[in-house]
Amino acid sequence: MATQNRRDFLKTVSSIGIVTAGVAATPTKLKADPENILSNERNGVLVDTTVCIGCRRCEWACKKSHDMQPGSIDDYDDKSIFDIKRRPDHTTHTVINAYKGNSISKPIMLKAQCMHCDKPACVSACIVGAFSKKENGSVVWDESKCIGCRYCMVACPFQIPAFDYHKAIEPDIHKCDFCAERKGNGKLPACVEICPVEALTFGNRADLVTLAKDRIKKNPKRYVDHIYGETEVGGTSWMYLSSVDFATLDFPVLSADTAPGVSESIQHGIFAYFIPPIALYALLGGIMYISKQKSNKEEE
Repeated sequence: MATQNRRDFLKTVSSIGIVTAGVAATPTKLKADPENILSNERNGVLVDTTVCIGCRRCEWACKKSHDMQPGSIDDYDDKSIFDIKRRPDHTTHTVINAYKGNSISKPIMLKAQCMHCDKPACVSACIVGAFSKKENGSVVWDESKCIGCRYCMVACPFQIPAFDYHKAIEPDIHKCDFCAERKGNGKLPACVEICPVEALTFGNRADLVTLAKDRIKKNPKRYVDHIYGETEVGGTSWMYLSSVDFATLDFPVLSADTAPGVSESIQHGIFAYFIPPIALYALLGGIMYISKQKSNKEEE
């Protein structure tokens, strides 16, 4: 009886092996084919850090427009929050940080959010095309496609995409979407609309570059001669003006080379042909089933 069981066992495993080999031999192509549109009319925002007063109204408006429990707007008057450096996360898509130092005469308030790169590393790194660059300048994330691999987090040169670890079984990436829905309805991004000092200027990206250069030319003592985001990683939709070197404000020093090059070659090289784990699960399931049947027969 034992010999027969072993024979049956090996025969069944052999059959399962043929099936799983067939599954493995049929590769599932997962190369991302994302939408990445670069329109000359795409939107942008120019952030003038010399104007921002750190009121954090943009934080409140962003949360409210994305149904993220903004709380009372008066809560954002708390300045003790500037004692720590914050990053956008699963609770907020944008934050204001204060920068102080020997080279800074007065605190510089800096808004941080997704930069909406012209050639986004997150779009390139995503193996299932969950990220896409839209014609209006927005880089958006499609929850229905995301598998929670978090390659976007690794690839982003600005460390922006955030994962909601409180819901680990539900892939949920958080980042600014440039108020894509509001813009689609002809509205300004929520943060731009609420800014009381016009530190944020929304418009055609090309026009904003011209505006920024004009401000620098007219006020050379007020601004450093650098528009951050004009050329970094191939250009970004959000650009900044500052009175101090951007490295002082924790901006990464980046060349004009686009970020996707490395991430795309690595991720798509590894996952060009993905062998699904169903083959392994089928084999293990078959072995468990046979073992259970054998145990039942021996008990009988």
